[in-house]
Amino acid sequence: MSPTDLEEVRKAKAEWEKQLGAPRPGRFTTLSDMEVPLLSTPADLADSDFDYLRDLGFPGEYPYTRGVQRNMYRGKLWTMRQFAGFATAEETNARFKMLLQHGQTGLSTAFDMPTLMGYDADSPRSKGEIGKCGVAVSSLQDMERLYDGIPLGEVTTSMTINGPAIVLLAMYLAVAEKQGVPRENVRGTLQNDILKEYIAQKEWLFPVKPAVELVVDTIEYGSKYYPKWNTVSISGYHIREAGATAVQELAFTLADGLAYIDACIARGMSVDEFAPRLSFFFDVHNDFFEEVAKFRAARRLWARLMKDRYKAQDPRSWMLRTHAQTAGVSLTAQQPHNNIVRVAVQALAAVMGGTNSLHTNSMDETLSLPTDESVMIALRTQQIIAEESGVANIADPFGGSYFMESLTNRVERDAIDYIRRIDEMGGMVKAIERGFPQSEIANSAYHFQRQLEAKEKVTVGVNKYRIDEPKRIQTLTINREVERQQIQRLQALKSSRPAATHTAALQNVRESAQSGKNMVGPIIEAVKAYATLQEVCDTLRGVYGEYRETGSF
Repeated sequence: MSPTDLEEVRKAKAEWEKQLGAPRPGRFTTLSDMEVPLLSTPADLADSDFDYLRDLGFPGEYPYTRGVQRNMYRGKLWTMRQFAGFATAEETNARFKMLLQHGQTGLSTAFDMPTLMGYDADSPRSKGEIGKCGVAVSSLQDMERLYDGIPLGEVTTSMTINGPAIVLLAMYLAVAEKQGVPRENVRGTLQNDILKEYIAQKEWLFPVKPAVELVVDTIEYGSKYYPKWNTVSISGYHIREAGATAVQELAFTLADGLAYIDACIARGMSVDEFAPRLSFFFDVHNDFFEEVAKFRAARRLWARLMKDRYKAQDPRSWMLRTHAQTAGVSLTAQQPHNNIVRVAVQALAAVMGGTNSLHTNSMDETLSLPTDESVMIALRTQQIIAEESGVANIADPFGGSYFMESLTNRVERDAIDYIRRIDEMGGMVKAIERGFPQSEIANSAYHFQRQLEAKEKVTVGVNKYRIDEPKRIQTLTINREVERQQIQRLQALKSSRPAATHTAALQNVRESAQSGKNMVGPIIEAVKAYATLQEVCDTLRGVYGEYRETGSF
């Protein structure tokens, strides 16, 4: 389109908008408060430095705006990985097998709060929390029960754990070894993103520096011995759930990734040695177009950072591969059946954005852990999108849209500005110590809550279209017998394991931590000797200390 034609488009649009009159203020913005035009035209792209070949390109080619595979879902659908974990290892194992039987293509494991914080079931701190928000895992024995009858050489597994992630990874690798799975066939993902814990989720064990070093240990070990294992899933999900905007989620997540890369390089690793196995995890919120733009901008921005900043040569290092999960924070306890619709819209946005893996939330998750019925509806939601809607037939269906390309550009530009500010502070670790991302997220959460209270943003069933007498639905409850059973089993294990082997293994963990060795190998040997999760974590706490958050206001 010639400059003359573009000027005509601008004039015509201005006249058209003038005839419409002024729109209502405050409503027509994205969740990141970017103003949304009523109509996009070629002028929206001509006014930027957007170039179709440079910035859009083709699927499977740099800068991957349109996806990281050439044929996208026509070659292979995204992995359907429903999050599961509750009560005992046996009950979660049964849920895993049910989901696999009904078409799920990957496992995703949720652990209970004691496990997430590095405590055994028999710790006084665990009382009342065992098996409540995930499965209880205190030892290798629990991990063996959790994956009993599930071939770990054929099924990919994701484990959502961060502070004690290195210990749970050691248990998983020990189970795979017992099953006789060759190292090169062990596939899956460990969340293991400790930086976002200090930013948002607050489930930490150790001070920042040794905690990051443990992440680097897993990356280094996995790169050498487990070539198909993703040793860290750099997670924006919890950042978004804490109240961040889409732009903040993108920027802070990529900045966390840059911090891990810097730490690995400082260890002596080359970027192409480990970067191909880095993976990401994003939230999918309610603003459909902004979420699609976020995924597209994330891939493009990461590719440029890897190629330009770190001089990565392997195209796999440039690719941002991501899991996505629909937004738990958007689900409502009021009129919970509405959540089925929310999840469907969010899942469609993730697919349109080109996610590689997806979890769809269950409608009842604001009330309890999901029932079999609700988790089946969530899985069927993905399958209907994949098999009936036709959206998987074409790669990046919004590519070339004036609005989508301009929105992708704006999301990328604003994220770059945040990353620049973090770089000026000395990187993400320094920014966390200053409380910068924490304060930005808190401000965004407060602003959004004010918008809800003023009804500038609508949540159906909460601040509009309310029902005075809500309908009750069946929910899942965790029997207190789970706690008694788990403690009893753990105490029986402690009394039956070989004491000398167990003591020597923990001593090796302590000495290895004190001397700065890679900790994966020593921890694998400890869990094989049936040292428990807390025993290993307490040994590391004795060397590294514990993190104490300073207030940020």
